[in-house]
Amino acid sequence: MHVLAVVYDLHIPGCQSLKDRRSALRPVLSGLAHRFGVSVAETGHNDLWQRAEVGVAVVSGQPGQCRTLADEVDRFMWSMPEIEVVGSSSHWLNTEE
Repeated sequence: MHVLAVVYDLHIPGCQSLKDRRSALRPVLSGLAHRFGVSVAETGHNDLWQRAEVGVAVVSGQPGQCRTLADEVDRFMWSMPEIEVVGSSSHWLNTEE
């Protein structure tokens, strides 16, 4: 089993409250989960109106499949008009028994 975790640091311009922030992030998070079948969660900057950190976990039997799906997720994130990707990092998790 191969696991690739990708963390996105996001800027959400125009948000004036945490409610605005949640409204802007909701389609991003649900879109990732439904379109790509990945696990996704807010992982940081929870008290900031215009910032968010989102973690995405990709699991597959082949490392190439993980990388391909992570690249599709990356294109999706960069294409969302509601958010700006400030940065991202990916980490392979050791799953050997």
